[in-house]
Amino acid sequence: MRTTKTGGWSLVALLLVAPVPTLGQAPPDSDDEAAVLQVVTTLFDGMREKDESRLRSVFHPDARLHSAGQDEDGNPATRSTPIEGFIRNVVASEAFLDEVTFDERVEVSGNLAMAWTPYNLFVDGDFRHCGVDLFVMTRGSDGWKILQLADTRTQDGCDPQRRD
Repeated sequence: MRTTKTGGWSLVALLLVAPVPTLGQAPPDSDDEAAVLQVVTTLFDGMREKDESRLRSVFHPDARLHSAGQDEDGNPATRSTPIEGFIRNVVASEAFLDEVTFDERVEVSGNLAMAWTPYNLFVDGDFRHCGVDLFVMTRGSDGWKILQLADTRTQDGCDPQRRD
């Protein structure tokens, strides 16, 4: 590679030490992980309480929900649920929905975060299934919001006693 010398510095060296714009990223906050997990807690508290405003409060206006699973023939399949349908179904359900997460992992980069949360779902106190929720969140002026929520659902390899 050929470089051009400029006053003792090569053009490549200048590019390597030049400041890189952050495109409006906020500086890292030591409380980001807790704030991201609080959104998850608020979602599941809203489900338990059937609180429509609480459920709406955690979703970004462009949020999407997906479940990764299998079709009737056992082939990989993804099912999408509109946010409105999800909220309506939760609020209208007569069952007590209790989704319990554990071993949560959070990654944050600027205004983007990911939370990986294994879970057990209990309906009216009975174990229904386990899986993983994958939250993609974005931080705006009103805090962290769920932009994408994808989950898996299975009964294989679950520990139905786990509630922590």
